[in-house]
Amino acid sequence: MILALTLGLLGLAFGGFAGYLFAKRDLERRAAEAGRTAESIVAQAKEDAKRIVEEAELKAKERLASAEEQARKMRRELERQRRELKDQAYELEKKAKELKDQERRLTDKDKILRQKERALSARERKLAERENEVVQRLEQIARMTRDEAREVLLKQIESQVRYEAAQMAYKIKEEARAKAEREAKEIITTAIQRCAASHTAETTVTVVSLPSDDIKGRIIGREGRNIRAFEAATGVEVIIDDTPEAVILSSFDPVRREIAKIAMEALVRDGRIHPARIEEVVEKARAEFDERVREIGRQVIVDLGITDMKPELVEYVGRLKFRSSYGQNLLQHSVEVAKLAALMAAELGLDVEKAKRAGLLHDIGKLVPDVEMPHALIGAQIAKRHGEDEVVVNAIAAHHEDVDPLSPIAVIVAAADAISGARPGARRETLEAYLKRIEKLEEIASAYPGVEAAYAMQAGREVRVIVQADRVSDAQAMEMARQIAQEIEENLEYPGQIRVVVIRETRAIQYAK
Repeated sequence: MILALTLGLLGLAFGGFAGYLFAKRDLERRAAEAGRTAESIVAQAKEDAKRIVEEAELKAKERLASAEEQARKMRRELERQRRELKDQAYELEKKAKELKDQERRLTDKDKILRQKERALSARERKLAERENEVVQRLEQIARMTRDEAREVLLKQIESQVRYEAAQMAYKIKEEARAKAEREAKEIITTAIQRCAASHTAETTVTVVSLPSDDIKGRIIGREGRNIRAFEAATGVEVIIDDTPEAVILSSFDPVRREIAKIAMEALVRDGRIHPARIEEVVEKARAEFDERVREIGRQVIVDLGITDMKPELVEYVGRLKFRSSYGQNLLQHSVEVAKLAALMAAELGLDVEKAKRAGLLHDIGKLVPDVEMPHALIGAQIAKRHGEDEVVVNAIAAHHEDVDPLSPIAVIVAAADAISGARPGARRETLEAYLKRIEKLEEIASAYPGVEAAYAMQAGREVRVIVQADRVSDAQAMEMARQIAQEIEENLEYPGQIRVVVIRETRAIQYAK
């Protein structure tokens, strides 16, 4: 047992020693491997460090080269800018020198001009003195002042110019007359025989038929308010007498009478007659009148066989129906002139269509009021503005010899106009004078400020002036009536007396909703 224990102890000691040796050798081996690994890591680290240093040196060199290149570019740019600034400075210095030179030259010129101005002023004074001396000597010789001499000279020049103008006008008239006689002498008689339009006798009243006499009371209204409203709205006098089933509308203006007729017929048909309704119907009547004018113009164009006439000219033709010249209805006169001109153009082998158009349109200039120009020239301008042929335009302008005729058509239109107006009974001077007096009466009253409308009534024995209530007071209305009456006395000649009525009416209108 002791032996076994001894052997066991020896075995343990031997095993421990063997383990120690084995562990030592393993540690030495691991230490050697760790050394080799460390050497390898150090070598690799040195290589990496060397490579990093080389790369850093390369990048530094590249950056240095780039910086040097940028520096060179900046130096070149700075050098270029320096040269430009130097050139600009040179140019500025050059311009400054030029400006100084110009300033010096201008100063010299200014001195010269001042010297010349002083010399001219002195010369002008001498000339004025000399002129005064000459004028005084001339006045002493002629025994008249400068103004008197100028007046005598102007009178002599005016007399000479008038004489030459009269000779020229006479020559033109004689040439036109001779030409017209040569070309139309043989055909005028034939044209008159083939075209004999009836003369018209213009009146100043229009009769409106009524369904019964009972309606007359409604037209008059309570205390005459309806008839007063109608007359104020239309400017036409309403005459209600014993004529059965009829009222009479009286006015020198055919347009007003026609509008009043349309409105009166509409009121009679409707049956509602009161001031507000009257004003509404009169406004509608004006629109209906415009359409009726266009329809009349279209019908005349169709009857004469005229084509392609502008609507504006067709309306002018329709309005001729409501104008007269020396008692002769303008539309009938124009239609007659168109037919006469067409017949004469056909006989002469001329353009019948152009002759007819010129004859129909020759008096449309009379429809334009208050223009200081012959109606023939106004009509020519209207026709030209709406596309009529130059031959037609010249025929219109030349039918009263305001311009020279440029074609045979112009001559025959003038002849046709003379034939239509000169036949016995065609025209009456008394009616034309009456109409002009009535128009002048309304013109005087309408010229005052604040006047809304002025109507001559009762054949010119009364003028009704409607004023704006917000612009004319009652006192001013009284003074206006006196002034109008005084101006009529000073500017018009008339039989009897003329009553001036100034109407000032205030209306308050509201609507219930």
